[in-house]
Amino acid sequence: MENILEVTGLCRSLGDFSLQDVSFSLPRGTIMGLVGENGAGKTTIIRLILGGLAPDRGEIRLLGEDPRRAPAQVKERLGVVTDECCFYESLRPRDVACILRPLYSHWDDGLFGKYLRQFSLPENKTVKEFSKGMKMKLSIAAALSHHPELLILDEATSGLDPIVRDEILDIFLEFIQDETRGVLLSSHIVSDLEKTADYITFLHHGQVKFSEEKDLLLERYGVLRCGVQELEALNPSDRAAARETRFGASLLVPDREKAAQKYPGFVIDRARIEDIMLYMVKGEKQ
Repeated sequence: MENILEVTGLCRSLGDFSLQDVSFSLPRGTIMGLVGENGAGKTTIIRLILGGLAPDRGEIRLLGEDPRRAPAQVKERLGVVTDECCFYESLRPRDVACILRPLYSHWDDGLFGKYLRQFSLPENKTVKEFSKGMKMKLSIAAALSHHPELLILDEATSGLDPIVRDEILDIFLEFIQDETRGVLLSSHIVSDLEKTADYITFLHHGQVKFSEEKDLLLERYGVLRCGVQELEALNPSDRAAARETRFGASLLVPDREKAAQKYPGFVIDRARIEDIMLYMVKGEKQ
């Protein structure tokens, strides 16, 4: 599949924080979840992708272009939504359309109106009168209404109630159905990514712990539960990370089926994405 976004060996230092050799690729027709704790580097990566920061080392290819040198016609093919509404509070949705219409050659008033109706956003109310969820819906409607090829979202579902989040996630799934578009969704809400993402890139302290297909991660990894003494007897090569408590031990196994055959007496559950992340970050004695 052709990649709509490629990040290779990306490094950038900012004060006491640094991105270290970050690499991942987003194929067209897919959604990638960019996940990690606060301060892991998600927003820094997005700023680099959008050309707002220059990397110290590494390369970014955004729609086939270097984002720092990309012409306006390329940047027009992006839709960007952050966790804060960027529109003045005195504006109404119809004002937003008037402002954006001259900026985008493919702006679609009909599509914008469709999203306003779908999201139940009143055209005559000001942004100040909108709830946080309504403001986010307005930002997403504006980002989608110029027919972008790549949608970049930085914590766009953060703070929204589950019903609103579910509605917005369905919009993202619909957006990629023609298999020419892509979505990069930065979020710390792992359940959202388990529902929508095709790929997961997990950042920790500025480094990529893994960047893989979501279904392969869920199929391959498992959580084996045992006693503390039994844990010591297991082959270290069969475990990705382990945790101990006063009640026993559990460990992340990189090959669930292989571990089940080798240790038939133990319970091995399927691992969720959140399990994989937690064990990889906190896989030490508790």
